[in-house]
Amino acid sequence: MHFTKMHGLGNDYLYVYGDVPENVADLSIRLSDRHFGAGSDGMIYISPSKIADFQMRIFNADGSEAKMCGNGIRCVGKYVYDKGYTDKTHLSIETLSGIKYLDLQPVCGKVKTVTVQMGKAVAEEDLTLTIDGQTVTCTPVSVGNPHAVIFVDRMEDAPLTTLGPKIEHHPAFPDGVNVEFVQVLSDDELRMRVWERGSGVTMACGTGACASTMAAISKGICSYDTPIYVRLDGGTLQIQIAADGAVTMTGPAETVYEGEADL
Repeated sequence: MHFTKMHGLGNDYLYVYGDVPENVADLSIRLSDRHFGAGSDGMIYISPSKIADFQMRIFNADGSEAKMCGNGIRCVGKYVYDKGYTDKTHLSIETLSGIKYLDLQPVCGKVKTVTVQMGKAVAEEDLTLTIDGQTVTCTPVSVGNPHAVIFVDRMEDAPLTTLGPKIEHHPAFPDGVNVEFVQVLSDDELRMRVWERGSGVTMACGTGACASTMAAISKGICSYDTPIYVRLDGGTLQIQIAADGAVTMTGPAETVYEGEADL
């Protein structure tokens, strides 16, 4: 099997063009291992679509399937353009959370930056959870996949690796949830770290950046129709949310290397 390792702000996946194999869960677990495999946050399969230009399916490092990945879909746009599967710079991509639209910005024939129409973000009322006898307040947000956003005063104090997995598997989220810890830097700048459902700590999460921005807007911290810069471990994403909840995300996509793996 030929694969291409790519990343969006350090959120890395192994990309394969073709049909999803029956053993994809085991394959994703094996190849995602950072000591005995290629090392990644999971695998993304790309194929033609009957309802869009292309289809993407996302498999996490634990073998589970994800509905959407903001960093991953930018790399899908770069993959199909750079490899000559399309010469279009405006693409539609079928995902399990609906069709998303990409605007590719190529430089010298290679895509460097991608803007994604992510669909609508919806923030719900704050939810108070009881974990290990203590209460934790989060803002549930849907961006086609589920998120729980927690605001902190200092990112250095965020219990990312201890609280993250407990919230991911909390009974309040029967299908699991992505957990974002957010520090407000200004009215147009946020610092975010993430515990991703099925993958654990990752360098970046595109849908998480969108969810964090929506949560900040719902609390009056940030504003609609304004570029918000979300600082992640792997770099910065620009997020803008319209008054109707429609989200636009802009960020880089990079190729790391090509590889071969035994099935």
